[in-house]
Order: sequence, then structure tokens, then C-alpha cells
Amino acid sequence: MSPHASRGPSHSGVLHEYAPKLVAFEFTPPTDGINKINSLIFVGGLTDGFCTVPYVSKLANALENTEWSVFSVLLSSSYSGWGVGSLDRDVEEIGQCVRFIRDLKASRQPGAMTKAAKIAIMGHSTGSQDVLHYLYSPNPVPQKEFDFGLQHMVRPELDGAILQAPVSDRESLLAIVESSSQPDELRKIYDQLVSSAQEQPYTADKNDSILPMNLTAKLSYPADAPLSARRFLSLVSPHSPDNPSDDDLFSSDLSDKRLQETFGMVGTQGMVKSKLLALYSGKDEYCPHWVDKEKLLQRWQQATEAGGAKWDAENSGVVPGASHNVRDEGQQDLIDRVLRYLQTL
Repeated sequence: MSPHASRGPSHSGVLHEYAPKLVAFEFTPPTDGINKINSLIFVGGLTDGFCTVPYVSKLANALENTEWSVFSVLLSSSYSGWGVGSLDRDVEEIGQCVRFIRDLKASRQPGAMTKAAKIAIMGHSTGSQDVLHYLYSPNPVPQKEFDFGLQHMVRPELDGAILQAPVSDRESLLAIVESSSQPDELRKIYDQLVSSAQEQPYTADKNDSILPMNLTAKLSYPADAPLSARRFLSLVSPHSPDNPSDDDLFSSDLSDKRLQETFGMVGTQGMVKSKLLALYSGKDEYCPHWVDKEKLLQRWQQATEAGGAKWDAENSGVVPGASHNVRDEGQQDLIDRVLRYLQTL
């Protein structure tokens, strides 16, 4: 690194190993931990890891004088691992983190204290898919043909859940192809990858098939990240909207019936005690121009409430001017909404 290269800020906190080879960073000085009985677990999106989403540390600072501490969690799918990950594996690992934090916060309390610790999770982008998958899927997640060592453990319930920038990966890719200077060429590459992935999702010895990285890079996926046929088909969901994949939760063309099977199952599963909060970025660069954000949020709210779960209508909504990861405009609005929500739990 050049001596004049820019460096990011430093953050005080504690790094916890919540499971073998998996860690979470708690944004709080060790001496303050005993006063922070409640926890907000932040789950990033594709390619995210520690400090890659700019508002997280600012949110932690805003909660400094409260009983809430922020944990940024690393999953197997963090950084470049997303391409061979799955929502099932993500929610298993998030469940492990929730159990660890519950035990940690209980151990910090003096013997006479019996106040119950609250835990909420907040997903950014594809992390929102993790949050909704955590809430609506069977508990534990069902056995699938190729699970690659999933433990299928029962997930602990949560006190709160937040979706931030819940954008459709499928619609985002379709928009990239449509707006390209060479849409016909990109469509051919897309069709080639879908065909290849469907023909050979797994190798003969039942391992993931990895798609040609020179082709996935042309669809704007990171050139240095391996992408399995299985995860690619889940993200692009070629049979949607009629038969959507696990990852296709937020597309605007999904039927009301499909929303009843996802948002509508949150109440039935009973995994969250409080309301669901959804925050869509007003200028999300990954949201296609044809998506009516307000209407989409209304449909999600209707499906959630029809299923018996609660929706935070007061704080949910479109954050004006905010980009996908709320880099600049809209940060304070986002943080204020999250703080108001946590106060209601």
C-alpha cells in the first residue's frame, strides 16, 4: 500500500467466534458490553463483509447510549463465498449466531438481573432474503438432495426483523441486460449459462458445478468469485414468476399467491415476536425503472398482515434519495427509522 493511500476508519469492539470458523464483530467497547443487553445483528448482501456497508458503524454510534449493541456477522457466504452459498445455510449460521449472542448477553448480566435480552436481525440487500427466509421457512429447514453438511438445527425466534434494500436479484440482472449497449449478446450469454446450469447443476461426484467465470463476469457478477450452477439458478430464477426459486423473494411480478407463501407465512411460523420493518432505497441503483416501490411495499404489507404477522407501517417505506447501500443521502433518515423501530420492541 502506498503511504499516501486512503485508509478507512478504525472501529472499537469485540470479535466473537460464534461457531467454528465463523465470527461476528460487536461494535462496543468491552467495558460497555454489560450495559447493552439487547442486540441488533447485521447481515450484509452479496460480496459484503465487515465494514463494506457504510451506514452500519454510524448506526452503532447512534445506539451508543442505548441498551442495544450492533453485531456485524460473517457467514460462509460473506465476501466471495456467496456464489457457492445458499439461503438455507445462511439462516442455519444466523441461528447459531443468535444462540451465541443470547448466551453471551445472559452471561454479562449480574446474578440478580433477570431482564430478558432482545435480539433483532437486519438484512441488507440479499441479507434481506436471509431475514425473510429465516422468518417464513420451516423450522428447521427441510433436508434437500445436496445439502453439503447442513446441520438442520432449530432456529431460535427473534424479537425484531428488518429488511433494508430488499431488491430482486432476478429483476436487477434483467435490467442490466436490457440497459446494456449489447443486450442481444448479454441475452445469449445469460441463456447459455442457464442452459449449462440446468444441464449439469452438480458434478458426477455430487459437488457443485462452477460456471465459467469469464461468462458470469459479463453479467456483472464479480470476476473473482466462483458461482455455482445451483446458486446461479436460484438468483436468476429462470422459471419465475410462475415457479420462483428460493432467492426470488422480492420481484415485483410475483403473484399474490406466492407472497402468501413467503411474507404470508411469517405469522404462521411465529419466528418474530414484533413487527416486520421494510426500508426500500428511493434511488436504489439495482432496482429496475419499472418497479413501483410504494406499491410493492403495500403488497408485502398486505401479505404479511393477512398471514397474521405485524407490519411496522409507521417506519417502513421508501427512504428518499437513498442509494442501495445508503452511502450518502438518506443515512440519517434510515438510522432514525431503525432507532424508532427498536424502541418499540
